[in-house]
Amino acid sequence: ITSQSGLLTTIAASTSKNVEYALEGSVFVAGAGIQWLRDSMRMLKTSAQSQEYAEHVPDTAGVYIVPAFAGMGAPYWDQYARGMMIGITGGTSREHIVRAVLESIAFQVYDNAQVMEQDSGYSFSVMKADGGPVVNRFLMQFQADILDAAVDVPVVTEMTAYGAAFLAALAVGEFDSIEDVRGCWKLGKRYEPGMGRMEREFRLEQWHRAVERCKNWEIPNRR
Repeated sequence: ITSQSGLLTTIAASTSKNVEYALEGSVFVAGAGIQWLRDSMRMLKTSAQSQEYAEHVPDTAGVYIVPAFAGMGAPYWDQYARGMMIGITGGTSREHIVRAVLESIAFQVYDNAQVMEQDSGYSFSVMKADGGPVVNRFLMQFQADILDAAVDVPVVTEMTAYGAAFLAALAVGEFDSIEDVRGCWKLGKRYEPGMGRMEREFRLEQWHRAVERCKNWEIPNRR
């Protein structure tokens, strides 16, 4: 499938008999936003602390952060976009900023999930998540809320390495088929959506307003 919405067609995995393709949403800055808070802004001592700060406030108090530090990837593809924080007031705190960075990850996943549905023709009611950020309970719950779909986190969260190991096992005959491998995936925790429709739509509208404001900011060849 060739994307009409800014996604990349990539090889997901292959065996000696089949090549499996995927639509990939390439987001330049997601979890790296937390590293930025920790290392550059020094708002966090550890990445894990972001959950504590995010849960300390009920919302971002209207703050939205678009982490377009190196332009924007899928589905926007704007190399001249730059990062932006908007909605700050005299009452904006570190907790609001940390929460806004975490929320930006979920918003970017939402944007890519929407165009994946359009391009693939498939809809989904559950999203499987893995990698380092899944240990952040606040982020996973907010992701489910914004998607209006359940988010499943497996017992083994490093699924890239896990998948490579299973493909190797399949190649040497430890498994008879891909279906046998599928049975090894174990659910660690499911996050169910709980946000109301009006609130979800308002937050997404505000996010997309912020995205539009950061587009095409950098002027080429002006230094």
